[in-house]
This record gives sequence, C-alpha cells and structure tokens, in this order.
Amino acid sequence: MTRPVNPADPIQLADRVWWVGHYLDGDPFQCHVYLIENGDRSVLIDPGSPLTFPHTLKKIERIVPFAHIRTFICHHPDPDIVAALPAIDGMITRDDAVVVTHWRGEALMRHYGLERLRFWLIDAHDWHLDIGGRDLRFVFTPYAHFPGAFCTFDPTSGTLFSSDLFGGFTKSFSLFAKDESYFEDMRPFHEHYMPSRDILSNALLKMEQLPIERIAPQHGSVIEGPLVDFVIRKLQTLDCGLYLLARGNTDIQRLSLLNRVLHQITQTMVIYREFRDVATALASIARSLLPVEALEFHAVVGDKQVLYLAPENRYRGTLEEPTGRIAEVLGLDRLSWLEQRGAWFQRTTTLVTVEGKTTEWPALIIPLFSPDQGHVKAIAVLRLFETLPEDSVVDEIVDQICVPLQVAVERETILRSLDMERERFYERSVRDTLTGMYTRIYMQDTMQRLFGLQDRDGVAAVGVLMLDIDHFKSVNDTYGHNQGDIVLKTVAATVMKVVRDGDIPVRLGGEEFAVFTMGRTAEGISILAKRLGTAIRALTFEGPLSERRITVSGGIAVRHAGESLTDFLERADVALYAAKNDGRDRVHIAQE
Repeated sequence: MTRPVNPADPIQLADRVWWVGHYLDGDPFQCHVYLIENGDRSVLIDPGSPLTFPHTLKKIERIVPFAHIRTFICHHPDPDIVAALPAIDGMITRDDAVVVTHWRGEALMRHYGLERLRFWLIDAHDWHLDIGGRDLRFVFTPYAHFPGAFCTFDPTSGTLFSSDLFGGFTKSFSLFAKDESYFEDMRPFHEHYMPSRDILSNALLKMEQLPIERIAPQHGSVIEGPLVDFVIRKLQTLDCGLYLLARGNTDIQRLSLLNRVLHQITQTMVIYREFRDVATALASIARSLLPVEALEFHAVVGDKQVLYLAPENRYRGTLEEPTGRIAEVLGLDRLSWLEQRGAWFQRTTTLVTVEGKTTEWPALIIPLFSPDQGHVKAIAVLRLFETLPEDSVVDEIVDQICVPLQVAVERETILRSLDMERERFYERSVRDTLTGMYTRIYMQDTMQRLFGLQDRDGVAAVGVLMLDIDHFKSVNDTYGHNQGDIVLKTVAATVMKVVRDGDIPVRLGGEEFAVFTMGRTAEGISILAKRLGTAIRALTFEGPLSERRITVSGGIAVRHAGESLTDFLERADVALYAAKNDGRDRVHIAQE
C-alpha cells in the first residue's frame, strides 16, 4: 500500500513513533532518523550527520522541544549516523542526557570529545532501557555490519529500529516499501554490505523471535505488515560478502562462480561429519573447476607424527614419517614459505605410489597454517591431470578452497589427536605403570560386567587367585625400594607370562596381585597357582638380590551367584592369609 508522504515534514509511523530524517537528493544511501515521543524522556534514534541534522532538528521541534530528548540511541559509529553528536553535545542543557550504544561503539564515538553527553552501554544494562513507562529492548546482531551492531525493538509499537539490517538502495525517496519487489533493492545492499550469510542468519534468527509489526531501517524503506515476514525469509537465502571474493577484478560472473563454489563448500562442511565424505566432496567441487585427479593431505598429529590421508587409504589415514618435499614444508612459518616458494601455494609435481607403481603427477601444494602459531601444520595436495597455467582465476579458486580444506583437516587432526590421547589416558588408567598389570579401576569395571553376565545368563563361573609376595617388606628394608621394584616387575612379568590370554592379571596394590579366571574350578585354579609358584621360585636376580629367593602365598575363591566383588575378594583374602599363617609359599582355597 502506498502512503502519500512529504519528506519535508515529520512522518508518523506508529503511535508516538516518527520519522524525522532528511532526504538528500541523488543519494541512494539515504539515512533515516527516528523519534520516539515520550514527554521529557523522548528518544532520538541515529541522529545523523551535519548534512542532515539541521533539517532533523526542525522536524523534532514540530513534535517535542529538543530539550525533551534525554536518550540518543546510536546503533553504530559511522559518521552518517552519529557525526551530529558534537553539535548535539553543544546544545544539551540537561545533565541526564545519554548516548545509548554498545561498548564497541562507545570506544570509537568517545573520540568526538563529547563533554555533556554521557555514554550508557546496553551490554552493561541487561539489554533493555526503561524510558518511563515504555521499555525498549536491544538485540545484539554482531558484525551486521559492525562488531558491536545491535537493533532496538519497541514492544509498545511493535517497531524494530534495525540499524543496517533490512536496508536497501533506492533511486529516489521512498519511505515505505510498496510491495515484495522492494526485496530487489535490499538484495545488493546485503550481498555487499553484510560479511557473510552466517552473520546475517544469526541476526535474522533473533528477529524471528520478536513480534515485529514494522521495520524502520537506517537506509532504504520502512517495511510493514506481511512484508516483514517475507523479507526475513528472503534474506535468509542470500549469499553475502560477495565482493570479498574480488582480487582486483570485480567481474560479477567470476565472482558469482566463486560464490557458488563457496556455497557448495559450506554445504559440504555442514552436511558431512566423516572426513572421508568431506574430502571426497571437496575433491569433487575442485574437480568441477580444475583438472583435479585426487586430493590428499599430510597433517601433523601428536609428537612429530604425520597422518597421511588419501584416496589410496580411503582417507582412513596412516601414520608416516615425513620425507622429501613434505618434510621440508611441514613446520615452516608463513614468511619462510613465501621466501622459499614465492607464492602462497606451489605449482609442482608429486610422486604417487598405487599398487606398487610410482608415478609423477603435476600438483598444487597448499600449505595449511595453524591459526595460533602461523606454521604449516598440514599440507593439501591437489593431484592434477595436467599442469595449470599461471592464471589469476586459478589463484582465486584455490584461495577459496584453502580455508575449508584447513578447517576440515584441522577438525580431523583434532579428533585423531583426541583419540590418541584417549588411548594413552586409558592405558595409563587401566595399566599399572610399574608392572604393566591391570589396575583396580579396570578390575572393578570388568568384574562388574562379568558378574552381570554370570548372574543373568549363567555363564561360566568367575574365579580368582590372590597372590602376595612373601616377606616383601624385608626386601625393601634390606635392599632398598629400587630393588623392591625390580622384584615386583619380575614377579608381575612371570605371572603375565604364565596365565592364559583370557585371564585378567591385576595389581591390587603394593606386593599383592590377583588373577581372575573364567570357567575354572577351584582345583583348576590350584593347578595354575602351582605353575606360578614354581615359576616364581625359579626366578634369579642379579646384583644385591642374587642370593635372594622369592616365593608367593595365595588364596583361591570361586564366585557365588549374586556375590559382590567386595565379598568375593574378601573370601580370597581370608584364604591368602590362612596360607601365610600356615607357613607361606603355599595356596589355600576359600571355604564355601
């Protein structure tokens, strides 16, 4: 619906909400100023520049005295929006007048040297402002287009004062959007002005949660009624940051091609989680633009280990020792790379071995730098069917592929490093560092599962042989703890050598060990105990322990159905101490 408006007059948008801007003839980047009329606590939104403020002031005075304005909301610090602040500062007569903005905006606007006006920061006041019976809410929309960008929502009128969001280029003054065709005025504004779709989508998501009746942007036209939902939906389909793709050439067809590549890459990174799928998709995208035969990676993981990911190993990865050109490149800093290679990627050849046959391929080597240290932490190699010419188009294409390659490899190396660290941590948690036997932690977890199987399914009984080195304290007291550790390690190694693969040897603590078995009777465990006793008695040591003979005492128990681990071990422990009391170097079976 078309509204007759006269830009020379203040124009009412809603109850006590006014447009008080000024139309500059021939300027497609019209800047709007809005007034919320609220007695002596009125609000002026984005006051404008010295070019427009004299006209804005006249319109304000037709609605309220300028002295009634207490709050000046400044959505960002661009001069077309806030350059009138010094003039306003000189006009202020009240002590409670404030400039409302985000801290990032205040950091820049304070350079105007304001003396009367104070800054009131939205992020320090829970993102809302009570202007006396009317509560304004602030919506943080970072990077759209400014790091500290925000919008202001007036729930009373349903008006969103949207800063740069929802702006448009208009050839002439058109305060109100007429119909859906206005989106075509918004499209170029957002494609070149908003940094990315992610940033725009983040802001739009927050807009969807508000009961907006109209949008009052800084630039373009006011959007009302059903058009609000329409433009929000349409903006979500835009690819933004289009002109960031330009490298001295702003040909729209080339930029559009690169933009499609970026969109495909983004979709790939979102859809796929498995590295094999990501790498295969990225290779396919690159293949649509360049003569790519295959894509492979060499990435540093752990301590100087390199993970080789290629179609030949289905991107599962194999650990390798880097050699040749790969070893030369990994670890270089950016400056060293540029000094040696002369460009940010290298046209070269690479050797590929498939089924024992080595072939030389033309290739692009792309260094992938760590974001924190700026060193080459991984290398992407594009193997080619043919050598590429020196061409800026190729440079731009590879430039766009570089970042997602880095993200994909970095994500995979982090996951692989975490897996390796988990394995090391698990080994440390389940293996005793001195003897290599399992720990009590592993014992408790494993036995609970075995007990559960036994109680539920009636599988073979669980038995235990508990062992204690005889007179071990005298070993430590006589020869020292280092020699005591030698005894512990030697006895433990003997136990692990004698037991079956399915048995579970555990160091319970100190000189006490246990061997858990499945499917053996007490008599069967006794046979194992005799073999262990014989093997341990036969041990010989060098040095101070050369004359010392080591023996062990043992206790055997077979678990009852439903018996707890504590009670089970207690019965074996009682049998063990019975063996010790009976003269040591022997084994007793727990009484039923």
